[in-house]
Amino acid sequence: MRWLTKWFKPKETTDHTMKFLIVGLGNIGSEYRHTRHNAGFLVLEALADHLGASFQEGRYGAMAQASFRGKKLLLLKPNTYMNRSGQAIRYWLDKEKVPLENLLVVVDEIQLPFGQLRLRKKGSDGGHNGLKSVQDHLQTTSYNRIRIGIGNEFGRGQQIDYVLGEWSPEEKDGLGEIRNQCIEMIKSFIAIGPDRTMSQHNNG
Repeated sequence: MRWLTKWFKPKETTDHTMKFLIVGLGNIGSEYRHTRHNAGFLVLEALADHLGASFQEGRYGAMAQASFRGKKLLLLKPNTYMNRSGQAIRYWLDKEKVPLENLLVVVDEIQLPFGQLRLRKKGSDGGHNGLKSVQDHLQTTSYNRIRIGIGNEFGRGQQIDYVLGEWSPEEKDGLGEIRNQCIEMIKSFIAIGPDRTMSQHNNG
């Protein structure tokens, strides 16, 4: 019966629904590290620490791998700069064969008050260059994203200086709680899906 073993080996299968790509948007470089625009990086780094994972430089960004509730998590910080974030996301979605519904993008949002968190399954880029790049490369506005409110305390024509500015002392005091809330939201998204997570965790 050896010929049966040789010719009828079971095929190895991979359940790609068990794999998630979690992406934090930001800009690489020490000059951007503590800026509001790097809120996505901030959360991804905290999530990696929480899950006992570490980042390694790879194609189009730094990648960390972890597991949660039996799911494989790929944590990505693109190194393409904000305006080309979609290039990194498209590459890793295709390479790892991650279903689009298992993509979650974490991003700063000036349209929300500081500290407010909202998970959405679709929506426009809202003028955010990172989300515009994601939309262009995915050719859809239907992908999951967590928007982290950074407020809009700036005058006319000062938006760029504001988002690329460093957190105020008062904001820094609240970042720990925001990171923790966002990590719980991400874990909930993986465990119970976006709809129940939006109902339970959106705080604004």
